[in-house]
Amino acid sequence: MISRYRRRRLLNAFNLTMAVLATVFGVFWLVWILWTTIRFGAGAVNAALFTQDTPAPGASGGGLRNAFVGSLILLGMAVAIGAPVGVLAGTWLAEFAARRRLGAVVRFLNDILLSAPSIVIGLFAYAIIVDPSGRFSAYSGGVALALILIPVVVRTTDEMLRLVPGSLREAAIALGTPYWKLVTRITWKAAASGILTGILLGIARISGETAPLLFTALNNQYWSTDLGHPIANLPVVIFQFAMSPYSNWQSMAWAGAFIAVAFILLLNLAARMLLGRRRPRA
Repeated sequence: MISRYRRRRLLNAFNLTMAVLATVFGVFWLVWILWTTIRFGAGAVNAALFTQDTPAPGASGGGLRNAFVGSLILLGMAVAIGAPVGVLAGTWLAEFAARRRLGAVVRFLNDILLSAPSIVIGLFAYAIIVDPSGRFSAYSGGVALALILIPVVVRTTDEMLRLVPGSLREAAIALGTPYWKLVTRITWKAAASGILTGILLGIARISGETAPLLFTALNNQYWSTDLGHPIANLPVVIFQFAMSPYSNWQSMAWAGAFIAVAFILLLNLAARMLLGRRRPRA
């Protein structure tokens, strides 16, 4: 009969082995995806990619300039809409509804929205903006991306503000500081790097979304900055070019994917640096 100690040792070894195998399995596919993207995408990057617009079907040459600019416009709109709403909602949860039942309900709903499929968000934006207006537009794409960004910013803002020591609040209240000034001058300042980190992570989250844009901003083969009409964007261009039979388009799709991965990597590194700067040194 196996002793209790030996049984625990065997169970611990089994769990550790399974955890290591699961980690190796996940890292293997991640490395493979990154290597494939670098292998086919890095060599396809050239100057024309940033100076020319997307070519017509079957045409040689061309680039992704309009897609890059369109994606930056959509991201800028999403951040302009989603970041303030997310920060203010997260502030309300952490500072004014920390112990209320309504706050717990809002957190629960925010977590549901945080894990909602992006295609559902795209359909929602289509139903409330595209369908009533009768046309696709950059506005609807920015709103769809903002709806994905908001719960990320709400969650990180809430968590960062709740990490601010209560002694700071008590000291400010003892000095007669109004609560609104306490929040804006003390707690926001103390959690600024963490909040900014959450915004950067949210941008990384939405920068590669394709499904919401297929229902909202759609795409545009030509250069356009008209927010009331379809606009080119990198995720949809990558999707369309990768599915095409033209080798030139497929090569540009790999180049676009490589640049998108590099952009997300830089955002995550920036977020890590900000979060590391926030932590106190031993």
